[in-house]
Amino acid sequence: MNDPNALDQAALAPYLEAEIPGFSGLASIEKFKAGQSNPTYLITAASGRYVLRAKPPGQLLKSAHQVDREFRVMRALAGTAVPVPQMLHLSTEDSPIGRMFYVMDFLDGRIFWDPALPEARDNDERAAIYDAMNGTLAALHDVDVDAVGLSDFGRPGNYFERQLARWTSQYRASETGIIADMDRLIAWLETHLPADDGLISLVHGDYRLDNLIFAPAQPKVIAVLDWELSTSGHPFADIAYQCMQWRLPHASGFRGLGGVDRAALGLPSEEEYVAAYCRRRGLGGIGNWTFFLAFSFFRLAAICQGVYKRALDGNASNPEKARTYGEAVKLLSNLAARLIDKQT
Repeated sequence: MNDPNALDQAALAPYLEAEIPGFSGLASIEKFKAGQSNPTYLITAASGRYVLRAKPPGQLLKSAHQVDREFRVMRALAGTAVPVPQMLHLSTEDSPIGRMFYVMDFLDGRIFWDPALPEARDNDERAAIYDAMNGTLAALHDVDVDAVGLSDFGRPGNYFERQLARWTSQYRASETGIIADMDRLIAWLETHLPADDGLISLVHGDYRLDNLIFAPAQPKVIAVLDWELSTSGHPFADIAYQCMQWRLPHASGFRGLGGVDRAALGLPSEEEYVAAYCRRRGLGGIGNWTFFLAFSFFRLAAICQGVYKRALDGNASNPEKARTYGEAVKLLSNLAARLIDKQT
């Protein structure tokens, strides 16, 4: 059976040599195991190593898999306090692989897949890694979107109202069965939408530890990856989304910090992490925290449902892993339901 994610190396080689200055001698293409939404590949050539990230094959949901948005935002952030790889090329849909893709520099560093950081040298390094992650998020939200040419990167109006409508629509479009907690969560969010407070920043949309590359020998972020869901929106969406990690069970596929003795490992509590972010951005605190967290759980559940539906349809980037996302939707919506139950 042919792999729908396999790339035609013979067709790609001359194209890359023509489009990327200095590129020569394509030797191998290896798909990374990570990356559920947009398949990502390590390109090894005589001229060096590169990363190619493409839309998945098959029928796609409207407004999903926008690799061109990723390319645009990372190119715009070059030279800011937010570290990103150098963007090298963006193809059209009519490319040698039959779908849009972009190519960027490969950066050699550390990616931490387990938020408990078992590979860290000691508690001081664990604390420093989390502090660097916190500082990078604050720096992202301080970027002047107009100055970097991203003033049109998001729509005007209430960000959470817009996002709730979008992800409810995406969830319904990929729904494979009734999940009572999801239906109840959607209804609760619709009736608890906060008023638009006017706060606007560049929002990553999937800001978490394993979307960062750290320097090989120091707790310094050298790249923020996976910008597919980025937009101009509300900064509290990013900080709440990341803080789900403190609440997701460590034993789950999400490898959260739930059940981990964080203090014994030198890791900050959720409250300490949020407080550090607020200090960096000159904020007195974040009100309405339950809504922001519940919304984050809902949004991730909707994303997971889309991955699961693609697995059933046969065009997921990693089909075996994608099927586990069906159970993840139930876990996430249940955690959110428990959150809102405490609020009411």
